[in-house]
Amino acid sequence: MGDLDIRPAHQNDIPAIVAMLADDPLGARRESPDDLAPYLAALERLSADPNQHVVVAVREGRIVGTLQLTIIPGLSRRGATRSVIEAVRVHADERGNGLGTRLIEWAVDASRRQDCQLVQLTSDASRTDAHRFYERLGFEASHVGFKLPL
Repeated sequence: MGDLDIRPAHQNDIPAIVAMLADDPLGARRESPDDLAPYLAALERLSADPNQHVVVAVREGRIVGTLQLTIIPGLSRRGATRSVIEAVRVHADERGNGLGTRLIEWAVDASRRQDCQLVQLTSDASRTDAHRFYERLGFEASHVGFKLPL
């Protein structure tokens, strides 16, 4: 797989991140690669929050993957801290070579270092390949998710 570095995302990484977010039927409808201003503002907010981790996977100077990890302290489960994995993307020409597994392993390890007792994620109901991927990594489809657009 070659050398891979997983590091915090920087402003210069935004075009590559947004391109990956937009590179599927769902993302193509909701992302705007031609207008990076909202993404830059979001990364600035996220970077200022110690419970937010937006990372990129870099190989040979090229961004090939990304994800966001959010740490959430809570009261339920006896005051457990949990993490949420979001926006997992692997560049189209890198899929199938283990990069997604490496990203998720990074997120799980980072969650353990933050004393999380649970790692959770959601995946759009239409992403059946992603569901199989997460199940292979030990995640269980245990809940039904709901969203309310505002």
